[in-house]
Amino acid sequence: MNILYEEDGAFKIGSVMTDNVTSLQVEALHGKRSKIKADKVLLKFEVPLSGFMEAAQAIADDIELDFLWECCGTEEIGFADMARDYCGHAPSPAESAGLLLKLHSAPMYFYRKGKGRFKAAPEENLKAALAGEEKKRRQAEQVASYVAQLTAGKLPAEFTAEVVDKLLYQPDKNTLECKALLEACETAKQTPVKLLDQCGAIPSSHDYHLNRFQFEWFPRGPGFAAYGPLPELPAVPLSDALAFSIDDAATTEIDDAFSVKRLANGNWRIGVHIAAPALAIPPESPLDLIAAQRLSTVYMPGHKITMLPDEVVALFTLGENSRCPALSMYLEVSPELEILNEESRVDHVEIAANLRHDTLEPVFNEETVVSEAGDYPFKDELLLLWRFATKLKEGRGKADGQRMFPDYNFSVENDRISISERERDTPIDRVVSELMIHVNSQWGKRLADAGISAIYRSQEGGKVRMSTTPAPHQGLGVAHYMWSSSPLRRYIDLLNQRQLLAALLGEEPAYPPRSDKLFATVRDFELAYDAYSNIQRHMERYWCLRWLIQEGIAECGATIAKESTVKLDGAPLFTRVPSLPQEFPAGTRIVVEASAIDLLDMEFSCKFKSLVEE
Repeated sequence: MNILYEEDGAFKIGSVMTDNVTSLQVEALHGKRSKIKADKVLLKFEVPLSGFMEAAQAIADDIELDFLWECCGTEEIGFADMARDYCGHAPSPAESAGLLLKLHSAPMYFYRKGKGRFKAAPEENLKAALAGEEKKRRQAEQVASYVAQLTAGKLPAEFTAEVVDKLLYQPDKNTLECKALLEACETAKQTPVKLLDQCGAIPSSHDYHLNRFQFEWFPRGPGFAAYGPLPELPAVPLSDALAFSIDDAATTEIDDAFSVKRLANGNWRIGVHIAAPALAIPPESPLDLIAAQRLSTVYMPGHKITMLPDEVVALFTLGENSRCPALSMYLEVSPELEILNEESRVDHVEIAANLRHDTLEPVFNEETVVSEAGDYPFKDELLLLWRFATKLKEGRGKADGQRMFPDYNFSVENDRISISERERDTPIDRVVSELMIHVNSQWGKRLADAGISAIYRSQEGGKVRMSTTPAPHQGLGVAHYMWSSSPLRRYIDLLNQRQLLAALLGEEPAYPPRSDKLFATVRDFELAYDAYSNIQRHMERYWCLRWLIQEGIAECGATIAKESTVKLDGAPLFTRVPSLPQEFPAGTRIVVEASAIDLLDMEFSCKFKSLVEE
């Protein structure tokens, strides 16, 4: 006797060797013997095994599913009974087996109800299942069409700019477009970015990098949500100071300015004036929520994303030929530049000029501060501030550390990049940095002494951290330090300014000790600031590569930084040179060859050519 039985979801046939009632020993056509349970047997027959399943499958292939479903009725039925009804006579073993195979192969049409038993699917269920199957078929055809076009270097019409952005920055593997792209990449042995670029979907490599950052950190775009009417500036006392600022040419968020006045007693009054948006942007207001979400202005060559809307910045920025509300620190200084008295207050300050680095540097530099040569706006005030800043720096006991490589300035105009070396500790840098260090350390001390909570920056063992607990900043050589001098550009400065205003005006601080708001801001700010710093470095590298292409630089000098890492001359561009013939000490000068610049992967090939002869 032969049997057809089910095992692991498949139908098999075999000859019965031993029948033990509850189990059987069977031998397959190819000779393999197995032990099966009796309840797995679906059909017993006497015809030979050879060719049986082939005959059954041929019969199954000839059965029309729709007709079989119509004949089945609505009640549960066994396959043998259904075979009898379908054939109109006592079915042969092959006919019964063929019908079983057909029923089993069509789960949308027939629901399995146990050992060889089935039930026809309700009409509405069948229609839904068939519609789903048809949809899958059409989708498969669509995916195949997309794959064919992509691998041929053609962008499908359905791949709109919005779809491409999703594929590049926020891919959803469940979409047809993403499935097609991944399949095409597998076929073409390319990454999604490279394949889309070959299809013309990435017209700008610059925008690709910028958009990738914005999709993650500004998913609704860099524009601003509605925030209501502009805040009203408060009425505060007028100052008799005549101030000026010092900033880069492109700076619009002018946070700080300086003033110098000779007093009747022969001393000097030096004023440091900080823009005061906290006077008119209360906590939890729409503008405050915008700043709290962004946390900082994002800088990169040729572009920035501001923390506050432009019209709000314009309201508070210390723009020239205007009177602006400011949080001011006035220092009475002796002719010997010793600080005799210090006072902080809120006032309206007249900003006489916005001095810019590019025009100030040629006349106010290392040579002219010594010789006092030349004639330029605020010359006497600048020279006094430089001497005072030098004394402040000496008082901190800090000298500039030696660094192997210089800093650089980037300027992008009309899609062309200019990269220039920036000197450290120039008179301009010293005036601005030392006075900012002084006000940030002194205001930090004031809040700490008053027991008013704030967000501090400290450094110990070379590690900088932010916390609500004051601690020394060893790198700067000060006992207290916090960010409070850039409230238009950093949210932490805005929060600290609120606390300072409360201390100066005798009001209740906005944030009590151990404020959840301050803790949350520290956490969120560190994450955002790292990301913003990364995109700045990333885009600087991008523009360095653009500079190589723009200037046609194929061969240039370089300096060994460490092991096989080198820095190219003229730009802050570092890369590995695997072809170095040996390990050279840091600082060794070599000549390299640059080629195969890839603006999407941000890489290029750099080969060793020779040592630079001294």
